[in-house]
Amino acid sequence: VQLQASGGGLVKPGDSLTLSCVDSGGAFSGYAVGWFRQSQGKEREFVAAISRGGGSRDYGDFVKGRFIISRDNAKNTYYLQMNALEPEDTAVYYCAGYRTALIPSRKSDAYYWGRGTQVTVSS
Repeated sequence: VQLQASGGGLVKPGDSLTLSCVDSGGAFSGYAVGWFRQSQGKEREFVAAISRGGGSRDYGDFVKGRFIISRDNAKNTYYLQMNALEPEDTAVYYCAGYRTALIPSRKSDAYYWGRGTQVTVSS
């Protein structure tokens, strides 16, 4: 089982960035997946989650319509499109897999945490 996030980088405020999470072996193609982030000195924070079929999505309060989570189960890849990025979005972003098809009420109950990718928003 492996979830590998990629697509991070250094961008300017207001820019957009799309992160990808490759699910090697497709272990989570039948389950909900999520994105989390952790910035230096802060606790890990829920960003977004999507159900198995993509019909249900949930976002952290801070997202405010700027991010879109999606998935392509045929490619075993999950995405986080981030728009209108702010310096406060600077963090390491992680993808995670759940053991339920629907998004759990407690978002931190992920079964598996993948490797993260650094996103830095700075002018």
